[in-house]
Amino acid sequence: MRATVIHGERDVRLEEVPDPELSTGGDAIVKVVAACVCGSDLWPYRGVTPTASPSRIGHEFIGIVESVGPDVVTIKPGDFVIAPFYDCDMTCANCLNGVSPSCLHGGWWGRDDRLGGFADGAQGERVRVPHADGSLVATPGQPADDLIPSLLTLADVMGTGHHAAVSAGVTVGSTVVVVGDGAVGLCAVLAAKRLGASRIVAMSRHAARQEVAREFGATDIVEERGADGIARIKELFDGIGPDCVLECVGTTESMDQALRSVRPGGTVGYVGVPSGGAELPIGFMFGNNIGANGGVAPVRNYIDELLPEVLSGAINPGRVFDLELPLAEVAEAYAAMDERRAIKVLLRP
Repeated sequence: MRATVIHGERDVRLEEVPDPELSTGGDAIVKVVAACVCGSDLWPYRGVTPTASPSRIGHEFIGIVESVGPDVVTIKPGDFVIAPFYDCDMTCANCLNGVSPSCLHGGWWGRDDRLGGFADGAQGERVRVPHADGSLVATPGQPADDLIPSLLTLADVMGTGHHAAVSAGVTVGSTVVVVGDGAVGLCAVLAAKRLGASRIVAMSRHAARQEVAREFGATDIVEERGADGIARIKELFDGIGPDCVLECVGTTESMDQALRSVRPGGTVGYVGVPSGGAELPIGFMFGNNIGANGGVAPVRNYIDELLPEVLSGAINPGRVFDLELPLAEVAEAYAAMDERRAIKVLLRP
């Protein structure tokens, strides 16, 4: 089959690789219907995270189950399924406590699993899923094609944006600022609106992204950054700042922006993958009673909650996909994301 392999900085190729095989009993082979490029994929693409040797890449996919191992109970061939951006069994203590990315038996796509098999990267034609009953969520029947983008967001960005809002304690009447206008940040706007926030500020300098943010529920747009951005946020919220700030980037600058924008006693929900040595200023937070909560989003735990609203059309997070390409053009997909010519790129094998 064909799958995406990263060789090094700005060197992504579609190559022939071995077909996946059932090997551990509880696994499944899924034919990928749609995958995508994530902002976190850009860290190795840009060389921020070194690539020691050619490796599979991609962690978001939906598809149709082709075959299952003899121990699989809930998933069957023909099911249309959503896979979270990690492998999990949904039976261990961590999964049951709502933190499935820390599954005691799970792992990550594009790597050897803990059972002795290989979990393929998502940007390919097929993926072997180690814990089929845990990782995969089947939809009720085959979804319409226009739902494909929104269903794909449940593999990562919609659940991650939701986690930022939940971690910050967004509830009915909350005032919210979202730092980051990528797919996760835009989904965080949608999540805050869904949870009842009364005012939502999206920090964005890009007209196309501002348009999506407003569609998702943003009431205000702030283009300033740094000290000017903090001052503008304070000005919008009675000189003190909002109840919640959702940090969806992961840099030192974005975390500083978030912590210094939220009001005393407020909370920052952080889901941006950390880079650049981002650290928490405990003294500043202590003195202002600022909380910070977040981390790797347990999107598998959120799928059951969010899926019915995607299927009903109540939310349309698939709007974040503004470019669709065939898998054969995966190198262009990465370039478009890297150069900010696209918010998020959907790939069709």
